[in-house]
Amino acid sequence: MNYAAIWLRTFFVGFVIVSAMLVLTLFTPVPYGDLTRIGRLSDAEFGWQQPAPPAPPAETLKSSPLNEADIVVVGDSFSMTLYWQSTLVRAGYKVSTLYWGQVGYLCGDFSQWLQRAGFRGRLVIAESVERLLDERVRKGAACATMSKPPEVKPAPFIHPLSGVPHLGLNWAAKLTTGLITYRNMKEVYRSTTDLQFGDDTQVRFVPDGCKQFSHHMCERALFFKEDLTNGPLTPQTFEQMARFTQSQAIPILWMVIPNKTTVYLDPSYSDAFLERFRAGGLGPDLFAYAQSARHQVRDLYFPNDTHFSMYGQYALGDIMLKEVQGRLGTPKTP
Repeated sequence: MNYAAIWLRTFFVGFVIVSAMLVLTLFTPVPYGDLTRIGRLSDAEFGWQQPAPPAPPAETLKSSPLNEADIVVVGDSFSMTLYWQSTLVRAGYKVSTLYWGQVGYLCGDFSQWLQRAGFRGRLVIAESVERLLDERVRKGAACATMSKPPEVKPAPFIHPLSGVPHLGLNWAAKLTTGLITYRNMKEVYRSTTDLQFGDDTQVRFVPDGCKQFSHHMCERALFFKEDLTNGPLTPQTFEQMARFTQSQAIPILWMVIPNKTTVYLDPSYSDAFLERFRAGGLGPDLFAYAQSARHQVRDLYFPNDTHFSMYGQYALGDIMLKEVQGRLGTPKTP
């Protein structure tokens, strides 16, 4: 038995396999959507194709110091670009943005907490995506005291893409990324039913999808499983929001962002909550807006992500500006 020959053949076969996997990974597009990244799916098929709108002026994409602000926003990832807030800034309001990840939950002394930190403004906007709102208000109702002092970061937490990115070769990925993505996409091409990849990314058929999304496989889009596993909002969710709002010295305007799954696939998902919310006057009905706008704005939500696109962010800004003006009036110096 020629052991040297066996070793050389084994080495050669291994070298060929590793080289093939490396080449496949290098030419797999670098994912720029959250759902393509965690689901190991191709942005060549699921990435948005139409141009992004022009960015707001740079001077409007800044958070004001808390002691100068008219409005405090407590938001999640839908507020991290500061795009929708820029509409308020252009109108003349000074806006400070905090994030749920910084503050935890809105506890009983929330208004006093802001005032101790120097806030002398007149409004708080509490922004939350649908799938996380119930947990946030439940845990907020269970705490009496805010923990650490608020810290406002002037710059946006996230800088959005100005267009469809051209990121070059996928050097930073794991060696197996290309093979896994190839196998996953092969399953997508063959399938005529909804699929799930990993723990959280769902590939689902969307009625009239190509009228609503710009990506190549536009009859399907990607959705976040937590939209369903976290459960719908309920009348109890609304009651806790109303009690908290009434208990605070600073007025609170609730900005509830509908899940992408709710908008495109299950509009009645949180209807029991919405019936109370629409009558309660706590904030604008962004669910009804999104239901209408998805037929008018392609990529209202990104096809490869869970979030509003920049077109959607601008629309949110216009809606929130009208709500704010109805409560605070129009600033003297826009």
